[in-house]
Amino acid sequence: MVLDDSDSKEQISPTNIQSFSGEVMNNSIAMKRFEIVVDEEKLNELIALLGEAGVRGYTFIKNTGGLGSRGERRPDGLFLQEENAMVILACQQEQAQKLVAVLRPKLKEFGGMCLISDCLWVEGPAVSY
Repeated sequence: MVLDDSDSKEQISPTNIQSFSGEVMNNSIAMKRFEIVVDEEKLNELIALLGEAGVRGYTFIKNTGGLGSRGERRPDGLFLQEENAMVILACQQEQAQKLVAVLRPKLKEFGGMCLISDCLWVEGPAVSY
């Protein structure tokens, strides 16, 4: 779920970060969250692009549906199953810019969308970035 900035030798340490509601969140790291929705047939191509951008971890969910620029997508349709896949990951600002540069040229071809938002990574026993 996290992109790796392999060029950076800077060690990131958890800090006390103020949450969106104003309260302090202990042991959390400010990150960018990506939610990318593509036609399921394009998922492997998207994963290859993530690799080009240095992504070391992500989560994907197949058989997602919804309504967008390609019309309604229904994985449970009786006559025509049209399925999306969603990829979720988190990374730091610098890596987010690299990922956008790799994704932007392909998004129209892939169809779907890419949302980027601020998030907090709560430090746990193992961090994958």
